[in-house]
Amino acid sequence: MSDAVSKILGLMNQPAIDINALEVALDDATHEERVAATRHFSGKLQRRLFDAADGRAVTLEQMVPTHDPLREVIHVGTNTLPAFRHFEKRFCRPSSLEPNRAMGYNHTPFWKVTTPGYYVAYQDEASGEFFVDYREIPTEKPNAWPPIMPNESRLGHVVYAGMVDRLRRVSDHVTIGRAYKKKAMNAWFVLVRDDRY
Repeated sequence: MSDAVSKILGLMNQPAIDINALEVALDDATHEERVAATRHFSGKLQRRLFDAADGRAVTLEQMVPTHDPLREVIHVGTNTLPAFRHFEKRFCRPSSLEPNRAMGYNHTPFWKVTTPGYYVAYQDEASGEFFVDYREIPTEKPNAWPPIMPNESRLGHVVYAGMVDRLRRVSDHVTIGRAYKKKAMNAWFVLVRDDRY
């Protein structure tokens, strides 16, 4: 384990998370170190981190830095589920929707069973949080992405239908999210934007 990963985990395991010190440690780390550290974030730590990040806004620029339409930006994810904890959220800028929105899907090996979980994403003006909204699906996608299908189809009606993920800023590359279906769910996840973008 590198010194950077040890430092991040040490900050996460303090009685109170110093979100500003954590931000610096994450910004100083490499992409591989950020991913390695967040893979160790348990459900309890992710819940605490979401609370510590309250009020920290996430912008479209942070989530999808490129302005090129349909250029993929990958965020490596770790969730609090008991199994299948690793996934990716893949975003891009659209060419046919409003310019202040993004779109994407959940990249997992199980998309043919659950659906790809397509969404439209945007910053919520009231809270500053970044909403990943599965109640709306895009009408276009990069050629390499799976087919667009309603989130109510297959097992998507259990996983994605009616859901909105709300993201808060941790650092330039890292966000912490919580899932909502009418009310907050006991489901959190941390994302690390691939630093090639």
